[in-house]
Amino acid sequence: MRASHRGGLLLAAALLASAATPALAAKDAGEGHDYRTFHADGRIDYGRIGDSYTAELVMYLAGNQFMVMEDLMKDFLRKNPDIESVYVETIPPGQILKGQLLKQGMINGQKTAMNPDLYASVNFKHLKKLAGKGKMHDYMIYTHNKLELMVAEGNPKGIKGPKDLARDDLVQSHPNPLTEGIFKFYGSQMLKDLGIYEKVTGGKKCKSCWAVPGKTWFTARHHRETPYRIEHGEADVGIVWTTEVKYAKAQGRKVDGVPIPAPYNMQDKVAYAMGALREGRNPYNAMRFLSYLGTPAAQDIYASYGFIKATDSELKLKPLND
Repeated sequence: MRASHRGGLLLAAALLASAATPALAAKDAGEGHDYRTFHADGRIDYGRIGDSYTAELVMYLAGNQFMVMEDLMKDFLRKNPDIESVYVETIPPGQILKGQLLKQGMINGQKTAMNPDLYASVNFKHLKKLAGKGKMHDYMIYTHNKLELMVAEGNPKGIKGPKDLARDDLVQSHPNPLTEGIFKFYGSQMLKDLGIYEKVTGGKKCKSCWAVPGKTWFTARHHRETPYRIEHGEADVGIVWTTEVKYAKAQGRKVDGVPIPAPYNMQDKVAYAMGALREGRNPYNAMRFLSYLGTPAAQDIYASYGFIKATDSELKLKPLND
């Protein structure tokens, strides 16, 4: 399936969404971009889960960088023409760790490879856990992100910042705290720092649920469900990555962003860490990709989508057992 086949993408999105995902949100949560195979000739295949066993480079990455992958893979494959195919999965990294790396995973009824060449997460503890099991030795930090509020185009509710999440007149849509690191590790901490965690969440930890009935919804699988809910009048505001606001607006979607000031935006804490799996089939290609991430071209591509560049020191491989 080629990238221009919009109808195919929508069908893929429907197939990829789990049965537990609300229909309206599920239609938009990824648009088929969660499981892609990039080919040296420019083709992109969607939803070919079996390629996780055969591609010449296999990467399981934190899902919030899905929008970067097409430009990144085009540049990487152009500079490494001997690599014929790269399989890239972009879903919440906690789900990858627990459901694909530490036990046999299933996607759409298909088994997925437990030995990708590279794994990346916004939670450094995920990589440390793999190191503790002897599955990973080294890592590098390759980019950063920060939190932002997504609102409807024109900000009709006049939301000024994160303190407004305590307002009683807002319907909110946030990443669920069970499987999505953006909220589990960062969004929830922001709310606690602001003293409004209980107000916003009702103290509940669930997914595909109303944490506060009629007021705060927790997503089913991915925070990319939030833009859809906002566009369709099901929510007024949601915590997302600033890169998601930038990407959505570039796509012409009817949303806007409200910046969150530091330190509440967590920009000093959000770091994307990547390492090679010892059991990966393509260790040489994995090292080539890690090296590529440290180049100005790769860093510029991430920055063009709103990510924050890593420092030269961060882009050097370091042992996880330090």
